Amino acid sequence: MIHPKYYQLKKQQEKLIKRKNKINKDLYNGIYERYLHPVVTRNHVPLEWRFDLALKTNPHFLERLMVNTTFNSGAIYFDGYHYLVVRLEGADRKSIFALAKSKSGIDNFRFLRLLEWEDKDKEEVNRYDMRLTTHEDGYIYGVYCAERKDTKVDDTSSAKAWIGMVKTKDLINWERLPNLETDSEQQRNAVLHPEFVNGKYAFYTRPQDKFMDVGSGGGIFFGYVKDMKNPVIEDERLVFGKNYHTIYEYKNGQGPAPIKTAKGWLHLVHGVRETAAGLRYVLYMFATDLNDLTKVIARPSGHFMAPLGKERVGDVSNVLFVNGWSIDGNKVFIYYASSDTRMHVATTTIEKLEDYVFNTPTEVYRAHDSTKQRNKLINKNKKLLEDNK
Repeated sequence: MIHPKYYQLKKQQEKLIKRKNKINKDLYNGIYERYLHPVVTRNHVPLEWRFDLALKTNPHFLERLMVNTTFNSGAIYFDGYHYLVVRLEGADRKSIFALAKSKSGIDNFRFLRLLEWEDKDKEEVNRYDMRLTTHEDGYIYGVYCAERKDTKVDDTSSAKAWIGMVKTKDLINWERLPNLETDSEQQRNAVLHPEFVNGKYAFYTRPQDKFMDVGSGGGIFFGYVKDMKNPVIEDERLVFGKNYHTIYEYKNGQGPAPIKTAKGWLHLVHGVRETAAGLRYVLYMFATDLNDLTKVIARPSGHFMAPLGKERVGDVSNVLFVNGWSIDGNKVFIYYASSDTRMHVATTTIEKLEDYVFNTPTEVYRAHDSTKQRNKLINKNKKLLEDNK
């Protein structure tokens, strides 16, 4: 017999899931539209994933396997639906991947299943932050961080991050591929490029162990793999480095796979800087050349998106993180996590993103030049206002 409390909680959850999400009109900037409510939270997770529903074995209806957070989701538009591969973190701190879908892309997200595949890497302790790429070879690839204990040191908190990979054609059956190998002992934020480059698979990477200190170099790299059955990165080259007193002075990392436009590849990434309250994660954009994927051709000034309001508070506060967007025709759905706690969406168009990336004043790196840059805009508008009195 099912515990009667289940039906009461199910009714409350359905109300949450079916709640219509509306544009937050107080946050207009013309670039994208943010929404009033998160699209996925821990309260969206099915009750049967958390509770033993049987009255006999759970008479007090206790939550047996609690969920802590739902965040850092890969995203894809597939067969008429927006799908998220959600990082679902349990009370045990382990992150597992859960598939959710929505027709609208802005509300009514429902969890479908947990993702499972053959356990080929016995040292993998945790997995998180999957990027999804629809590749021209016909497969959808999931590239994620596969974390393990660092056995070289006697420290229970010391971890090593490697890159795990899976592939699928239907989002149901997943094949585990070998881990991506690079010269670095630490790799996070690896992303598969959607097209072959000179007949090879191409990846954006971030070799972490060599470049973690402020000012020590590093950033987003680019490299090639000949064979996904033996995925070894060749010839990593720096694409976008860190820089003093910027929003990416501490570290940066590729978000989802870039979007191809007539002018270039549009990249959405995260940048990290230090503050008195700890690290601050924001999102920024840049563009690379259509033919030379390591050549940055547009570098808008400052952040593209930062945490606002309730987004600032959570398990790891003052953080926005992105590793997924989905494209339906010309419309772009940006799925971002706030403070390692819940998922949000912002919507825009490819034209708006292209306009933002290529027409926003470029990063100038000095306050003196930043003053001139803003005064140029002020004076232009002053003249326009005077001429139109």
